[in-house]
Amino acid sequence: MKIDKQISGKELRLKLEGRLDTNTAPDLEAEMVNLEGIETITFDFEKVEYISSSGLRLILKAKKMVEDTKVINCHPEVYEIFQMTGFSQMMTVSKAFRQISIENSEMLGEGFYGIIYRIDPETIVKVYKVPDAIEMIKREQDLARKAFVMGIPTAISYDIVQVGERYGAVFELLNAKSIVKLINSEEDLDNFAKKSAAVLKTMHQKVDKERELPSRKETVKKLLLECQACFDESTYQKLLSLLESIPETNTLLHCDFHVKNIMMQNDELLLIDMDTLSTGHPIFEFGAMFATYEAFACIDKHNTDSFLGMPLEVTTKLFDKTFRYYYEGKSEEELENFKLKLSMISYLQVLNLRTKYPDSCATAKEEVEFCINYLTENAQKLETLSD
Repeated sequence: MKIDKQISGKELRLKLEGRLDTNTAPDLEAEMVNLEGIETITFDFEKVEYISSSGLRLILKAKKMVEDTKVINCHPEVYEIFQMTGFSQMMTVSKAFRQISIENSEMLGEGFYGIIYRIDPETIVKVYKVPDAIEMIKREQDLARKAFVMGIPTAISYDIVQVGERYGAVFELLNAKSIVKLINSEEDLDNFAKKSAAVLKTMHQKVDKERELPSRKETVKKLLLECQACFDESTYQKLLSLLESIPETNTLLHCDFHVKNIMMQNDELLLIDMDTLSTGHPIFEFGAMFATYEAFACIDKHNTDSFLGMPLEVTTKLFDKTFRYYYEGKSEEELENFKLKLSMISYLQVLNLRTKYPDSCATAKEEVEFCINYLTENAQKLETLSD
């Protein structure tokens, strides 16, 4: 048996290859003699073909010495042994993920955390840019299930896979098509805006009765707190007061609703990214939409081209049409007033991202300055963000 031993801080990681049985268990035990200062032991079983009772006893011994002991990347046959012997009830034991290739696959879209590919006519995969994204994927799967049960048209990931060194979530989307590729005319744009407004209205009629989802208001207040150094104290307090003026509700929100997170399936819209699912006032929904469709292009007008695959003039129209269909019946003055209010949330999102990741784009410095000036100037004009 080959043993690759790595110690990182307080974690001991043992990557094994071969059979863990009576003959090889002593070799592994020798690597576990001195565990002083170790708080986590991770056994990587990606290349383990078999484990005997001697190997199991050694894993149990490790568990008794270090409570946080886990086994990862087990092949199905090895994982079944852990299940049959009850080890998977005593400790964390996880199966190896199926390996897939995205070579020659069509890229459907890209977000801040992941890239979506079509791997065959019936299936897409969202490949996460974050190296260790397992918990992130599981959280999004859980949120998607909650949304689905509540009647929201969303795709649910049925599998977690490995794509090279990254992890991905697989979705079955029969005949689903990219919205960006479907919008070829003003009529298409108008049709999508109507459907978007209808989906948002459906979502915003749902209530999180169990209060399991995060409050978007609290999330945005945290964004402001992280940007506190950008403002003088009076401006910061005024911005905080404006956010506090928004009523706290249990209304379901998506908070990342844009063309790259929506597919068309059988003439119906289907949401494919639910990791920002939250609750709160609809102003937060439209604030996030305006940020993606317009605010992030405050300096670089080609930002929407690179991120969404659409020119700014199209995304501006798309936001305006969706916004107007959603608030049909409101006067022009009411719409403009509400748009100013929601834009405060949008530019706060841009400011937070660009200050947190100053190397994320070439115009980050100019965008930060623009957002600070915009928020400072308009904070003085507004008394509330409530409608």
